[in-house]
Amino acid sequence: MSYEPPTPPTSLPTEVVNTLNKLGQNRLRDVAHYAEELAKHKEREARLEEEPPEGELEERSDGLPDDVPTKATITIKEINDNRYYYWQWREGDKIKSKYKGPVNPDE
Repeated sequence: MSYEPPTPPTSLPTEVVNTLNKLGQNRLRDVAHYAEELAKHKEREARLEEEPPEGELEERSDGLPDDVPTKATITIKEINDNRYYYWQWREGDKIKSKYKGPVNPDE
């Protein structure tokens, strides 16, 4: 263990660092425990916002492939003057797509 104090993350505001530096070891442990529990709570809240409430699960529509989530929507993409349907959904920061078929010009 080093005798030097730890370097705070650059993402922490100066006023938070200054406040923490004034606290005793027991209070710091309380803050650390609370911060960990608060982070878990916020992660859980974010997950719940993305998921439909229990009992309100969406039914899989006919023609929805097994590897496409129920939250997917159908998008039309035009490639070389041809139009195609794609299933499209978000996974984290990425947009995922799966080919569905050509757009029928008679629709």
